Order: sequence, then C-alpha cells, then structure tokens
Amino acid sequence: MATLSDDDVHTFGSELPAMFDGMKLAAVATVLYVIVRCLNLKSPTAPPEVTYQDTPLSRYLLKSCPMLTKEYIPPLLWGKSGHIQTVLYGKMGRVNTPTPCGVRKFLPMPDGATATFDLFEPLGDHSTGDDITMVICPGIGNHSEKNYIRTFVDYSQRQGYRCAVLNHLGALPNMELTSPRMFTYGCTWEFAAMVGYIKRAFPQTLLVVVGFSLGGNIVCKFLGENRSNQDRVLCCVSVCQGYSALRAQETFLQWDQCRRLYNFVLADNMKKLILSHRNSLLDMSPSNIGDADLSRLCAATSLMQIDDSIMRKFHGYSSLKEYYEKESCVHYIHKVTVPLFLVNSSDDPLVHQSLLAIPRTLTEKMPNVIFALTQHGGHMGFFEGAVLFPQPLTWMDKVIVEYTDAICHWVKNRPACRRSKNQDINSCLQSTRVTLSG
Repeated sequence: MATLSDDDVHTFGSELPAMFDGMKLAAVATVLYVIVRCLNLKSPTAPPEVTYQDTPLSRYLLKSCPMLTKEYIPPLLWGKSGHIQTVLYGKMGRVNTPTPCGVRKFLPMPDGATATFDLFEPLGDHSTGDDITMVICPGIGNHSEKNYIRTFVDYSQRQGYRCAVLNHLGALPNMELTSPRMFTYGCTWEFAAMVGYIKRAFPQTLLVVVGFSLGGNIVCKFLGENRSNQDRVLCCVSVCQGYSALRAQETFLQWDQCRRLYNFVLADNMKKLILSHRNSLLDMSPSNIGDADLSRLCAATSLMQIDDSIMRKFHGYSSLKEYYEKESCVHYIHKVTVPLFLVNSSDDPLVHQSLLAIPRTLTEKMPNVIFALTQHGGHMGFFEGAVLFPQPLTWMDKVIVEYTDAICHWVKNRPACRRSKNQDINSCLQSTRVTLSG
C-alpha cells in the first residue's frame, strides 16, 4: 500500500495557495464576464435606425431633428441593459422629478363613468407664437402623477406647450369608479372626451397627440377610428407600443428576455388595481363582472388570463381573440394621415422584435410615417448620462419635443398657412397632408 512521504505532503501543501489564487481569479473572471454580458457593456452606442420615405417633410425633419441622426448615449455602466433601463423606469420613473401645477377636470361619460384629465398651462410662448396643446395618453394603469409624465409635462410646458394628460379610468389612487368599468387596452372613449373638451375650450389651439406604451395604441387607434378625430391635429407621437395586442400577448408567454417574468409582474400590478375597485365592479348596475370572474382574477398569473376573466367583459367581447383584434391599433393606424412618429427600442424586453415589422411595413406604405428604433433604451427608459448617474431629462423627452417643434414650424411656414390670420386651421393642415401623399 502506497503512503505519502513528508516531502510529498510538503510539496502538495506549498501548491495550495497557488491553487486557491487560481480559483479566485477564475471566480473574478466569471463575475466580470457575467457583468459584461448582463450589462451589455461591449455594445457600441449608435444613432437610432430611422426608417422613412423620401419626402420634403422627412428631409426637413432629419435636418431639423439632430437627435435622429446623432448617437444616443446611455449611462456607461448600466444604460446598455434594456432590463435595467426598464426596471428603473418602472420603479423610479425619472430622477429629480419636477412637480408641475395643473387643474384636474372631470368629464361625465354616457355610461355613467367619470373620465378625468389634468390640464397644465404653458410656462411661456411657443417658438411659433401659436397656441398648441399636447394631448397625452400614459401607459398601462398610469396617470398624470407618474414621474415620467411629470418630467415630460414640465419640459413641454417650458417649451410653450399646454399639456392635457388623461388619467386612465380606475388608475388614480383614492378615486372611486362611478360605473362598473375600467380602462382597457384600446378603449378610446375617455381620450376622445378629453380631446373634445380641449377643442371646445380652446377653439384656436392646434393639437399634438402623444401616447406612451399602451397609450400609444390608444392614440393611434383613436386617430384612425374616424377621420374627424384628426381635425386640428398637427402630428402624433407613439413611444414603445406593441401595435398588435394578439401578437404581443403570444410573445408574453415566452421566457425569452425574461418576458414571462415581466408578464407576471404586470399581471400582479393589474390584479391589485382591479381588486382595489372590487366593490364598484360587483355592486354597480349593469355589471358584467361577477364573483366567479374575480375568483379567476385572483388565480391569474398573466395579463392574458386577466384580460379573459375581466377586461374583455367591460365591453362585452365574446372571446379574448375578439377583444385583442378589436382593441389593437394595427387595424386603424393605416388610416392616420397626419405626420406620425413611431419610437421603439431594440432592447425593449416587453416588445418582441417580431412586432417591429409592423412599423417598418407602415413606413413602406405611408409617406407620413417615420419610425425611429434605438439600440438601447429598454421599455420607456431612454436614460442619458455619462457613467453612472442619469440626467433628469431622457432622450425620449427631448426627441418628442424636438420632433413636434419641427412639425409646428413646418406647418407654420406652409404657404397655405401664411395667407391669412383668419385662415381655416383644417384647410391649412390638409394642405400639408396633400403634400405628403403626393
């Protein structure tokens, strides 16, 4: 039987420190590799990929909007991770958030619901000298008090825009429902009521329509539902929407990019919001929601299950497929004739790459559409910064205002818009659309 001599033990013992050092180096290298991969540190910065048809307006916009042609630079240490950008947006919203001062308006709806929106007056004159109102639709379950909305409103006010921000039905804390209905993926009733109020209250104002995430679907659907909805509208901007609810929900069941996990978190938030209105949804008449529906809601782990048990029933859809088909802007957006600016991010973990074929196809068929796709930004993040700390204003905030400013000046300088101070606003805007289609 072989035995270890004292010399063998001494030799082996002397090699242990070197072995442990090697293991430490391997562990450090592994951690660094994971950090580099997860934070996507090797990904280069780049200008957004901009897709459009060659028209006089698109050429003008590219000259007037340098943010569409220069690099978008996120914070170096974490800004190239779409997950971190998305989580920071979801948890923090923005940094150094301002508190704009507005007035809350209440609008009774035909079915007994009460729509609300917050109105913020401009903090100076617009560079064109015109009266321009941004009508803004936030993301899922959001309202005017969210940090990203407050940041965008404050910046827009300082550039001379009046802002009207829809509060999604049932989303405001401590405000009870007045009918057994909440906001849905594509219901435009409350947004239409807000736009109608603005048109009546400010007869000379021009409108800029802005939608974030789910709000992007609502505003594009609203404009495409009826041609008259586009009256007095200068342009529309949609940020980080998925375009087709049916196709988007199918991708939400996949684990790619942790999408199934995001689905669970969003479903949990929606569940809490719906259950906060449990009594209103059950007790008010006529209600399509019963105890059995709420029991299924409590067991739901995905947005699709919530939509099937609760959301589709607010409007009497017979199936989940019908609900998604009827509430998606993809069936209406081709009817939008005003300048349309669509913004998405390649590393958005909520919007699958396959959905981005929709805006790309639109640009091939519609001369009024510009599609900007950033390499980084996550879902509604778009933070900018040098190394670690983000700036208060995001790339998203600045590019929306830059684009709308350019559109405002383009319309202002059209010959049909300069002929008379008492010109018909719609005739002026129609001349711009004719130029685009031609």
